[in-house]
Amino acid sequence: MRFKLLLLFTVISGGLLIAQPKKTSTKPKTATVVNAADTGHYISVTVKPFKNQKVYLGCYYGKNKVLVDSTVVNENSQGVFKGSKLTGGIYFVVSPHYSILFDLLVGEKQNFTIVADSTQKDHPSIVGSPDNDIYKLYTEKAFEKGTLMNKYEEAFKAAKSKADSQSAKEKVIAINKELQDYRDTMIQQNPDALLSALLAAMRRPETPAVPIVNGKPDSTYPYHFVKEHYWDDVNFYDDRLLRTPFLEPKLDDYYKYYVSPEPDSIIKEVKVMLLSARTGKEIFPYLLTKFTNKYLNPEYMGQDKVFVYLFENFYLKGDTTYLNKESKKTIVDQGYSKIANQLGSPAPLLDVADTAGKMVSLYSISAPYTFVIFWDPSCGHCKEEVPRVDSIYRAKWKALGVKVYNVDVKDNSVEEYKKFIQDKKLPNDWYFTYQPKEVRDQEAANSQPNFRQLYDVYKTPTMYLLDEEKHIIAKQLGILQFDDLITAKQKKKNADKKK
Repeated sequence: MRFKLLLLFTVISGGLLIAQPKKTSTKPKTATVVNAADTGHYISVTVKPFKNQKVYLGCYYGKNKVLVDSTVVNENSQGVFKGSKLTGGIYFVVSPHYSILFDLLVGEKQNFTIVADSTQKDHPSIVGSPDNDIYKLYTEKAFEKGTLMNKYEEAFKAAKSKADSQSAKEKVIAINKELQDYRDTMIQQNPDALLSALLAAMRRPETPAVPIVNGKPDSTYPYHFVKEHYWDDVNFYDDRLLRTPFLEPKLDDYYKYYVSPEPDSIIKEVKVMLLSARTGKEIFPYLLTKFTNKYLNPEYMGQDKVFVYLFENFYLKGDTTYLNKESKKTIVDQGYSKIANQLGSPAPLLDVADTAGKMVSLYSISAPYTFVIFWDPSCGHCKEEVPRVDSIYRAKWKALGVKVYNVDVKDNSVEEYKKFIQDKKLPNDWYFTYQPKEVRDQEAANSQPNFRQLYDVYKTPTMYLLDEEKHIIAKQLGILQFDDLITAKQKKKNADKKK
């Protein structure tokens, strides 16, 4: 049995940071200056034993840890972090060697003093920050309960009898509840504190027992209850959530365990979150980028429909101002490419020439299934995959009436293409095509999208399976997965005929 408990917000001491500070200072600062702009941060620090060395202020940013400020401490180990207003959240002070010394909260009041010793990382003195006064009380209680929790977890592992293991388990559960009750009390007593907002956002609903409805257990109720209340205490417009280590895992678990992998279900959830986060200066672009990256090259076939939704409803409506030139081009190119080849939609028109120079339209082919494969005769992976298609075609697909439509994507390689076909003895009833240069030039002159854009051909081989009416029923799968899909559809067809 494994018990999980997030006791503190603290990070692992010694963790390395991957980003550089936004600004640095080259001269030692002292902690004697007392006035600071009301709109900025002014955090006096004494960090022993460092002298005439640079120390840093860092924070969480989703899954990452980044540096946001730095100061050079003087002979007395004193310095000042100062600058514009910081987004509230969980921060940490970092040594000259990029190890995390201790963490702290940064709330609305950003003018306070820290005195710390790197040899006593868990005991910094923070004066002038009400948020850290509350945080100190919480961490002390969490440490106390966490120590007891670890004790009984070890007892559970070492138990030699069922009674001993049950006793240890009950104690762990009881301590966990005590800590949760303490958190709830702290939130109630300090409703406006930063810690309260973070603890509330971290909280996950407890799974209820399976109820009995009309004499039968409703096993779906716990799932629906947790999903319905999963985000009860989270305001998606709150930028402070980005400065915590728990927003990202909570998001990932939600989409993994509580959202159907079917694209329309995902779109529904993404839409609500992004619209809720719209007023967040940082969290909105962060979430939009997270979802874009996740569904641009998704885990499951068809989920790129989510990316198309984002492209049409956000990027095309102006949400590109924070993208650099390269990222913007990628989003736009991929967006228009994926719009044209969504599952269930008609395959884009494809009129190309065969190796004899005769134009062959994809839509002129009559077949229950058409397998379209874009490849390059010099591509190493293609040299492996195309013969595999040949093998499965001869073994199964030909008898089912499957037609194979090949498109050479490499410019000026017709002779190389022909040689590969001949050397591998590829079937003479396949269609082998390429796009003549004059056709390609004419498309460019007319600003027409080419087949690479229409079929999202950014790597080779790129493969599609079309039905009798040339609608896309599968794409970007492995050969065996395409075969499994054809087999399943044939079984369904045969079963329907018997009805």
